[in-house]
Amino acid sequence: MTNIIWMSGHERLVDDMVRADNCSLYDEHGKRYVDLESGVWCTPIGHGHPETRGVMAEQADRVAHTGFCFASSVVEQAAAKVLDLHAMAGGKCVFLCSGSEAVEYGVRVAQTVSPKPRLMTMADAYFGAYGSAYRKEKEQWFLFDWMGCTDCSLTGECRPACPRWASIPFEEIGGFLFEPGSSSGLVRFPPDKLIRGIAAKIKDAGGLFLVNEVTTGVGRTGEWFGYQHYGVSPDIVAMGKGIGNGYPVSVTAVAPRVADRLADQPVPYAQSHMNDPLGAAMAHTVLTVIEKEGLIERGRDIGECLVAGLEGIRARTDVIDGLRARGLMIAVELQDDDQASRTTRCHRELVRRGYILGKRPGLNVLRLDPSLTIDEQDIEGFLETFEQVLLGGE
Repeated sequence: MTNIIWMSGHERLVDDMVRADNCSLYDEHGKRYVDLESGVWCTPIGHGHPETRGVMAEQADRVAHTGFCFASSVVEQAAAKVLDLHAMAGGKCVFLCSGSEAVEYGVRVAQTVSPKPRLMTMADAYFGAYGSAYRKEKEQWFLFDWMGCTDCSLTGECRPACPRWASIPFEEIGGFLFEPGSSSGLVRFPPDKLIRGIAAKIKDAGGLFLVNEVTTGVGRTGEWFGYQHYGVSPDIVAMGKGIGNGYPVSVTAVAPRVADRLADQPVPYAQSHMNDPLGAAMAHTVLTVIEKEGLIERGRDIGECLVAGLEGIRARTDVIDGLRARGLMIAVELQDDDQASRTTRCHRELVRRGYILGKRPGLNVLRLDPSLTIDEQDIEGFLETFEQVLLGGE
């Protein structure tokens, strides 16, 4: 791999994967690995699902890419499917290529229509690789540190009597961009009443509620979308990763009230693959497969089994410091030193034994984000192997 710039902070532990099938990966020697990370959280219905393979070939054979002056009904059909899932009938969508793009596009829509200069988000949120959502410059963003809200002693809804709440400059804020659970990969969930309170306060003042569902969406958390755990209704939703099941497509959905405010104002964003029919066809197919195969419910059930197994290991080994989970988005925090030495050894050994999961660079956190289609036998095999590795056994 001398000609490739590798992903910073991540070890390359297998050099030549040659084949994938659902949650199984195979290297050039025929060794099987169980993919407990679903790529980079991108394959909710498993690698190489027959329906996505078929649609990819069929749509590419018809028309894969359109320009700025001609369209395809395939894109309109996919947009209608997305909007229906968000209860945004009458809204609008744009199809892009990456989650970073989808988030940034939503931010630019909000900045275009909002009369107030700043957006708000949580201090530990991650929104992508570039743009305003990446930089979070002080004049454009207010970053709220919510960690002190986890053990709130105040009863009832959030109110000015709380100094943390009082610190939020609502008079300057035109929108709130919420990441419902990833917390830059650490899997942390802000309190329900905090999120509901912020969203209501901003929307009541005419502001917008935006949600980044790139990581938490498409069934990952046991619901279609992470925001559904909070009982809130967003104005703008960014989706990516799983919505293409490995194909690079993302979507920004805009509710009718925002679409009406936007009207014919141009969003300051241009990209050569906006609203490509191939990407839209893939997104439509993934959503249809999840719906047809009942994978939201299946993922929820599998997640409960996986977490229960991890809780058992935690009780028996006394090595797991923390376990945070929602659906099939799980973080396991190990007892470790400042260099995350145990976590690194554990990760390497699990890969050697045929189990691929995520390791947060420099941290004592392992991530599990398996596909909604993973076999129960593979979950059982992982749990047995994980416990052996933590105890240092064969």
